[in-house]
Amino acid sequence: MENNDQKKKLLTGLGIMAAASVAIIACSGPAYDSMSKIGRVQGTESIYTPGTYEAEAQGFGGPVIATVTVDDANITALNITGESETPDLGGKAISSLKADILKNQTTQLDSISGATITSDAVKEAVGKALAEARGEKVEEETAPAAADAGDGAYAPGTYTAEVRGMKAMTISVTFDENSITDIQVDHEETEGIGSPVVESMTKEIIELQGLGLDAVSGATLTSNAMIEGVAECARQAGADVDALMAIKPAPKEKEADQELETDVLVLGAGGAGMAAAVTANQNGKEVIVIEKTSQMGGNTILAGGALNAVDDGSETALANNDSVEHHFNQTYEGGDKQGDPELVHILTDNAWDGVEWLKSLGMEFQPGTFTVTGGMWQRAHKPVEPEGIGFFKTYQAYMDAHEGITMVYNTRAEELIVENGAVTGAVCTGETGNKVTVKARNGVVLATGGFGQNVEMRTAANEETRLWPTLDETIPSTNTSAITGDGIRMAEAVGADLVQMGNIQLLPLGDPNTGSLSGNIEHAVESRIFVNKNGERFVNEGGRRDEMTLGLFAQPEATMFIIMDSDGYPTGEELNNFGETINSLVADGRAYKADTLEDLAGQIGVPAENLTAAVEEYNRHCLGGDLEGQPDEFGRTLFTDSGKENNGINNPPYYAAERVPTVHHTMGGVRINGSTQVIDKNGEVIPNLFAAGEVTGGIHGSNRLGGNALTDTVVFGRIAGEQASISESGISGQ
Repeated sequence: MENNDQKKKLLTGLGIMAAASVAIIACSGPAYDSMSKIGRVQGTESIYTPGTYEAEAQGFGGPVIATVTVDDANITALNITGESETPDLGGKAISSLKADILKNQTTQLDSISGATITSDAVKEAVGKALAEARGEKVEEETAPAAADAGDGAYAPGTYTAEVRGMKAMTISVTFDENSITDIQVDHEETEGIGSPVVESMTKEIIELQGLGLDAVSGATLTSNAMIEGVAECARQAGADVDALMAIKPAPKEKEADQELETDVLVLGAGGAGMAAAVTANQNGKEVIVIEKTSQMGGNTILAGGALNAVDDGSETALANNDSVEHHFNQTYEGGDKQGDPELVHILTDNAWDGVEWLKSLGMEFQPGTFTVTGGMWQRAHKPVEPEGIGFFKTYQAYMDAHEGITMVYNTRAEELIVENGAVTGAVCTGETGNKVTVKARNGVVLATGGFGQNVEMRTAANEETRLWPTLDETIPSTNTSAITGDGIRMAEAVGADLVQMGNIQLLPLGDPNTGSLSGNIEHAVESRIFVNKNGERFVNEGGRRDEMTLGLFAQPEATMFIIMDSDGYPTGEELNNFGETINSLVADGRAYKADTLEDLAGQIGVPAENLTAAVEEYNRHCLGGDLEGQPDEFGRTLFTDSGKENNGINNPPYYAAERVPTVHHTMGGVRINGSTQVIDKNGEVIPNLFAAGEVTGGIHGSNRLGGNALTDTVVFGRIAGEQASISESGISGQ
């Protein structure tokens, strides 16, 4: 993540190019600016002249054509074609937006990440057709005209495009007559995931002088945005974009097969895997970590950083009226008593020791505790670094100072090796397709994560419980694209028992475009409420995550707005849990800001009288209200934190952010015992195989408390690393 000084320098350099830049993310051409949310109006004055209308706009590869049929008040049919758009990106954007426009009766929708140009062309074309149906004069809004490249490949100069990866990105590309000479990117992509991809793809595109690069596993949105942005700049420079997309790197020569040996083998470099690796190394063992993506992090690095732990009997615990026993009870009962009590006790009893272990490695936490969404109590510890970045900076610092941990990236574990009934290693596929066989003299730790990004697996699992209306491809996920259940399949293949696979957690806090938690403006449960598109509260915002998300599914368009005041943002430059300032989110159009609730209601399109009434009633239960501390109509009891910093929604400016349901955590997986040994279908231990993190099942039950996942990675990752260190596989060392 670039610092502010770097950004200022870059933006200053881009300022001279403003006239040539193209704003792709937020299209605001007059052709469709006037179209607000229409809704399916019945029996009112006509909005449209019934008929079929056609319009087009410039997409990524060529024209996007929209054919729109309307009656007097509604869009009744819609056909969108874009023959020159890329099938995997543009094609999916066309299909997705077509369904959303018909459903919502509006073009005021977020663009599809990785296909921003196609998305905006779809919205522009439909908007033009609807404007014509309303009898309005359509003013042509075109993308910046392509320059004349003359006899060269490009018209020399610097061109700019705005696209969206995980967050907004501004890409500036400089060309001479025949080559790409420089690429500059202003971005806030996640450190350790998207940020390294920006750096690596910048170099690769310049070296290749082409755009036929594959997306980086685990960072698909950032990868696609890089290609899309450079392609748009090339189009402006008069280049043949199709020809650039056809230029691909020469196939890497297949490396020789490898046979490696170590003491402890860890599969997966997320939070649990790295905790296991460091612990095993602290126990004097050599460790090899296999990771299928190009960097450590997994889902942990995308998390908000909240880690639940109670320092029993401490001043903080006493002030919060909290205890380890209370943490256990809320975890066990919050999962409907489906979690294994032994595992739940291990989680809560060892949580604070995990925090102290992280601190001993140099990790820093902010003072105090807070209540994370669905956490049920004020016991979450927040790292100084945003998201989950601090965990991996800490683990990397340990590795920099100690020998014995070997990281093997871009290598996918395919199957576990079983010899004489014991797991002794894994067969993997390297980056060039070569076979990498790793044997472990001690134990093998499975820490490959869950299956939140595997639509087929999560849909099948949901059939067991029918907890959710659907978990198909229309429901996004907070997870990285690499979280596809690989380890669960490998474990099952060697006889592991799988438990509670249907227990899948959704959050009501997904970004409408990406499904990620990025852009979530809340700081703590006590500081905000949720309202639907009618401006009305609908759920206990301090309750369980499953109850909140099921409540959201029942709302119009399964969409809500977080509403809060400036208690958590006194200057607007304070960071949320994902390293973003509220000022930057407002500037990017991902959050809304107003001095009055009435103005805020107008910005988000909800009835002002409903929003103000919801806030007024909520404030009655907050500090100083006539119903202070009493449960409200939804059963909410969390209104003010122990520090009494949040005292209702009454301190302007006011903020709002749109959110949707998103798949967050798969609580089912491989069955383990208290020593993290994997259990087979007969209830027996599979020798030398251990598992930790989201690949496991049976800990959290039907609903995971917010803040318990990172605790899980540390507590059970450490146990797995220790137990794998003392296990003996039976193979001989070299």
